[in-house]
Amino acid sequence: MTGIRCFVAVDLPGEMGDAIGRLQSQIATNGLRLVQPELVHVTIKFLGDVPEAKVERVTDALSKVKMAPFPAHVASMGTFPGRDIRVVWLGLEGNFDELFQLVESALNTIGFEREARGFGPHVTLGRVGRPGPETNRQIHSKITALSGVDLGRFQVDRFYLKKSTLTRGGPIYEDLAGFAL
Repeated sequence: MTGIRCFVAVDLPGEMGDAIGRLQSQIATNGLRLVQPELVHVTIKFLGDVPEAKVERVTDALSKVKMAPFPAHVASMGTFPGRDIRVVWLGLEGNFDELFQLVESALNTIGFEREARGFGPHVTLGRVGRPGPETNRQIHSKITALSGVDLGRFQVDRFYLKKSTLTRGGPIYEDLAGFAL
């Protein structure tokens, strides 16, 4: 199927970009592709390729998501999936699970499957192209040294439907719609 590659996300405040960039410089490792700090976001739900004719229905469904704004805290760092690291992330605290459940319910009414795996709010800092023992060791060592990371707090008062265009230079994200909480 072709269409518009979409996802639902919460943006981090722009002022966190500098702190994320500094943190990324501390974890930079051969084989770890870092995400541009200005592109870092919390993915609530990845939708994949959405037919253009359905994007308006998605926007309408998401506009019905209602909850109170909530405080969030960027205060942990980790990797997944496990022994062979594929992703380095920052963890978030806050009422993201309620937002996730509301988005899931809204989109399920128009035919999107519910997520089978659990939801853990995070922002991706980097991806490992080819995991290996040396890359894993270096990343684990750097993350252990940064275990007390705390990038601060912010208020989540809106979320977005975003378009993702993949290019050789990295993804380009565009806000298709914003939704106030």
